Amino acid sequence: MQILANIIGIYLVVLFARAIMSWFPPPAHGSILGTVQRVAFDLTEPVLAPVRRVIPPAGMFDISFMIVFFVLFILQQYLARA
Repeated sequence: MQILANIIGIYLVVLFARAIMSWFPPPAHGSILGTVQRVAFDLTEPVLAPVRRVIPPAGMFDISFMIVFFVLFILQQYLARA
């Protein structure tokens, strides 16, 4: 259970990094930051896209991110205590 909690914790960091990077203009193609942004997008989009289909963005805010983040955070806390 602890290993799964740690994996979810790492995923939460990637999800948070994607959110922070989305506030800035896209970096140059082929740069290190561009690669990091692409990897973060590739890792998180398969989880965010289905939630986004059910709950569309509210104006400028992507509510799917907040829902996924909080659900995973609660799951991580539960697994860490088990």
